[in-house]
Amino acid sequence: MRNRKILMGGLGGVIAAAAAAVSLGMAGAETPEAPTKTPIKHVVVIFDENISFDHYFGTYPYAANPQGEPKFVAAPGTPSVNGLTDGGLGGALLTDNPNELNPERLDRSQPITCDNNHDYTPEQEAFDGGLMDKFVQDTAGEFSTVTEPCPKPVVMDYYDGNSVTALWNYAQHYALNDESFGTTFGPSTTGALNLISGQTHGASPEITGEVENGTDIGDKDPFYDDCSSTSRIKMEGPNIGTLMNGKGVTWGWFQGGFAPSSHKEGKPVCGSKHTNVANVEVEDYSAHHEPFQYYAATSNPEHLPPSATNQIGTTEQANHQYDISDFKAALEAGVMPDVSFLKPPKYEDGHAGYSDPLDEQRWLVETINEIQESKYWSSTAIVIAYDDSDGWYDHVMPPIERSSESASDALNGKGVCGSHAKEEIAHAAAEEEEFQNDRCGLGPRLPLLVISPYAKQNYVDDTVTDQTSIIRFVEENWSLGALGDGSADAEAGTLDNMFEFNGSKRAAKLDLNEVTGEPEADAKPGQLPMTNVPAGGYPEEAGENEESWEEEAAEEGGQGNEGGQGNKGGNGNKGGNGNKGGQGNEGPWGGKGKSHVSLSCHVGHRGKQLVVGCSSTGTKGERSSLRLRLQRGGKLYANQQVNMNDGKASVVVHPAKTLKKGHYTLRLAFDSAALDQSGQLIAQHKAISIG
Repeated sequence: MRNRKILMGGLGGVIAAAAAAVSLGMAGAETPEAPTKTPIKHVVVIFDENISFDHYFGTYPYAANPQGEPKFVAAPGTPSVNGLTDGGLGGALLTDNPNELNPERLDRSQPITCDNNHDYTPEQEAFDGGLMDKFVQDTAGEFSTVTEPCPKPVVMDYYDGNSVTALWNYAQHYALNDESFGTTFGPSTTGALNLISGQTHGASPEITGEVENGTDIGDKDPFYDDCSSTSRIKMEGPNIGTLMNGKGVTWGWFQGGFAPSSHKEGKPVCGSKHTNVANVEVEDYSAHHEPFQYYAATSNPEHLPPSATNQIGTTEQANHQYDISDFKAALEAGVMPDVSFLKPPKYEDGHAGYSDPLDEQRWLVETINEIQESKYWSSTAIVIAYDDSDGWYDHVMPPIERSSESASDALNGKGVCGSHAKEEIAHAAAEEEEFQNDRCGLGPRLPLLVISPYAKQNYVDDTVTDQTSIIRFVEENWSLGALGDGSADAEAGTLDNMFEFNGSKRAAKLDLNEVTGEPEADAKPGQLPMTNVPAGGYPEEAGENEESWEEEAAEEGGQGNEGGQGNKGGNGNKGGNGNKGGQGNEGPWGGKGKSHVSLSCHVGHRGKQLVVGCSSTGTKGERSSLRLRLQRGGKLYANQQVNMNDGKASVVVHPAKTLKKGHYTLRLAFDSAALDQSGQLIAQHKAISIG
């Protein structure tokens, strides 16, 4: 990629304007905290989608660091992980893998990939009895929302710290586990159910390939959800929510798109949408990602909102099931629940096919930054976990703690997963218990991070854990007791080794840039994750209420002096973000020629319609383009690109959803042949008020 200097206009940063706070009635009233066994008074579980450990951390802590991308260099003494490399950027798993294809690095410019096959049976087949050598044959994806069909299998491939920069930086400053697994094999619903109950048995009705032997192995929607499809299943038994209710622990599941976009025939319609980094519109809500809706006791079928902000986390009409916006409202009002499960809108959840690491990273950083800036940070543990592997390659065979022998099992041959099924069946019979087939696990290896003042710093934990280790921590911290009923929680590995409760040194908050994932001190202003954006935009004259701003490309150097990370002389000397050098060569970071390119823009808004008009100088007769993104509180409302005609462009902003009253941030990136030659990019942002 080209090495480029970023010239920033606007308000001196790329932090999006925060949405206006909403106050309701008695908002801000505190609920007494339930007693805990540790200093952790608040647990926030961020439950993202479909990532294997090797897919995000396979080469940690070594990144390729191509020019023009966010850079990652590990701190001295950073521990290694059980990954794909041999202590650098090489190794037999990368160059002589037992699968049909070797793993390849996915670049930051390739954020949207195909969705792989991550069903219960194909995942076992890919593991091939522990040989881990049949991923290409059994779990490689075929389609995506962007490329249909997939140009080639990508199931073996991985991102590094130049794409999942934020997650690698969190691992640098807090605790990462490299021996954490799915509780069972299978897709999103199985992972979500295991997270809250440690149990996939107790499902009904029987549906071949979805519910077999009373166990969920598929992705059918929840029975107690009016936004579900017509084919639904339900679960019996306790979950962590019912335990918390019994002990007075405040809690909630907060999911993007849970708030109805409308109602039809008295039923909620969950139809809100957003546009991902590839300019593809994605519905926010996925019913089968909402595990509490499978249980009658913890469901909110009509998607009712909380009766008031200060009631979030309590048992009232919403019954602990909320829209993701309710979490932010509770945080701002000072009523964050004791335990919060967060699921972002689909386009930001990391799921291959419709989401991506860049959209996921932006949401993660924005959310974690807000928690770290709140009064709760000093007593909070944030856990980042994933529901399943999406079938992505991982080289580590999990320990099989529960065997199974059913038609859908295939790890050790047709109808067999594990070697102890007969013993477990005999033991269950002796205890007069039901043997629960189709719960074979542990399943694929998944990322797990703990972010907290009490997290060990730059630490890699090799304790064998699984998804139910998270609820085990909640159970023990609040003295809830175990779930029982065959739940995997009681036997789950502990998260305790990722914490340091006895020492005096506490981990500081880490302020990351939501766009690049780098620490703010290192992030280059104006860097925009605008990749794979198709041309768009609609010419129209700007209207009333116009505001203007402009930026001129700097000459010979731009930002920076003779210093910084750079060339002749390591971390000093000649280099830096401008002038002679850059991150490795003499140019083109700063360029040696003079660029006399400038950009002048105005934005007009009639009511809730935005029109952006821009003109440039120094680009006559040259190729040039304008890219824009409209955001509010980190949420992407519009993502458009238009080619400029004779240095001019006028774009009507077409948001993915109706703009509401509040503050937004408009980001622009301007590119031209003249800027290409000087290694420059003009980037601007402006705060816009609607209503």
